[in-house]
Amino acid sequence: MAGRAQPSGPAGSGGGAPGLLPLLLLLLSAAAIIPRGDGQNLVTEDVTVVEGDVATISCRVKNSDDSVIQLLNPNRQTIYFRDFRPLKDSRFQLVNFSNSELRVSLTNVSISDEGRYFCQLYTDPPQEIYTTITVLVPPRNLVIDIEKETAVEGEEIELNCTAMASRPATTIRWFKGNKELTGKSEVERWSDMYTVTSQLLLKVGREDDGVPVICLVDHPAVKDLQTQRYLEVMYKPQVRVSQNYPLQGLTREGEPLELTCTAFGKPQPTDMRWLRVDDEMPQHVVVSGSNLLISNLNKTDNGTYRCEASNAVGKSHADYMLFVYDTTATTEPAVHGFTQLPNSAEELDYGDLSGASVPPTAPTEALPTVQFSNASLAFRPDSRAGEEGAIRSVDHAVVGGVVAVVVFAMLCLLIILGRYFARHKGTYFTHEAKGADDAADADTAIINAEGGQNNSEEKKEYFI
Repeated sequence: MAGRAQPSGPAGSGGGAPGLLPLLLLLLSAAAIIPRGDGQNLVTEDVTVVEGDVATISCRVKNSDDSVIQLLNPNRQTIYFRDFRPLKDSRFQLVNFSNSELRVSLTNVSISDEGRYFCQLYTDPPQEIYTTITVLVPPRNLVIDIEKETAVEGEEIELNCTAMASRPATTIRWFKGNKELTGKSEVERWSDMYTVTSQLLLKVGREDDGVPVICLVDHPAVKDLQTQRYLEVMYKPQVRVSQNYPLQGLTREGEPLELTCTAFGKPQPTDMRWLRVDDEMPQHVVVSGSNLLISNLNKTDNGTYRCEASNAVGKSHADYMLFVYDTTATTEPAVHGFTQLPNSAEELDYGDLSGASVPPTAPTEALPTVQFSNASLAFRPDSRAGEEGAIRSVDHAVVGGVVAVVVFAMLCLLIILGRYFARHKGTYFTHEAKGADDAADADTAIINAEGGQNNSEEKKEYFI
């Protein structure tokens, strides 16, 4: 950006320069009257620099005529007159001097160095132009404060990120993992510095445990400045039931059944137990820690078996529905007897059932994680329900067919009856009583009827 021309003022002395040179410089500066206009022959650019770095100021002449070039600081003290430095500030160093350019570097720039620097060219008339040095200050400290070091799933926690002593004010951005979040920022100004604090309100779930929350700063003086905190979330157990034996097929009378209960939570569950829902546990059932064993199944074992686990946060469970088949049963069940219902309405809000059951697996296999959405409940009925449903579907098909046949027969009957009545509806006219209206009495009417009794075979009927 080209500098802007303005009238020059008196140049300050270099302080301590020997001889008559400082006095000569002072007189030349005091006498200079710089005009504004298109005839300006000096060129310079504004400088933006980060605190502590090096700023370079360049005064250039478009069309050199061997005129004297000098550089002045914001206090109008002469920094360089041609290639001589009257000012006792060793941070200013001559980079280049010629008839067409005076280039000076300023090392270890600070806020106090910010301002306008003037280039002067002693022509007739003299000329002056200024350049502005802007100093950027990156945040000196970036800190995240968290309301709770350890949170419980479902809680809303507050995080605050503070970027102190920057110039200009910083912009703070929040991330949870790779997802950007929105915070609320406040800016405070202290002298020429700015302190920015951003607040983030975050509702945590069990899936947030161990996830980093990142505070990232956008500032022209620094790149990739960030700090992070890892979330620690406590949640109640996730319970799963697996069938170790039989590995597949039906649970038949006389055969053994072995179930294993697995629970994960934070903190790790400390209490785990088996029970039978709505009934007492059979005496021949053996419970050993997380395992349940029935060595000889019989019909009385039918029912729902529940594994419960609890920790400091809460309690969860997973169910197994057992149906014992006859020894002669050969039909493979459509599904196995695992069932998982929500322990409370609160679990539906979180969209994750805490105790998900898994299909039967071998003892050495890893148990897969089962997830449920908050729009449905995971329910898998036993094989008996599948057989009964198939029977009901067949009964419905037979009944539907019979009803369809009956309805069709009734419609056909109605159509036939309608056509019959339509054909036999009307008025009949005969010639038997023709001429009877003129007879004196009934006997005469009969005798005088046209054609009489002898012509009865010639009577005709007309159907309209």
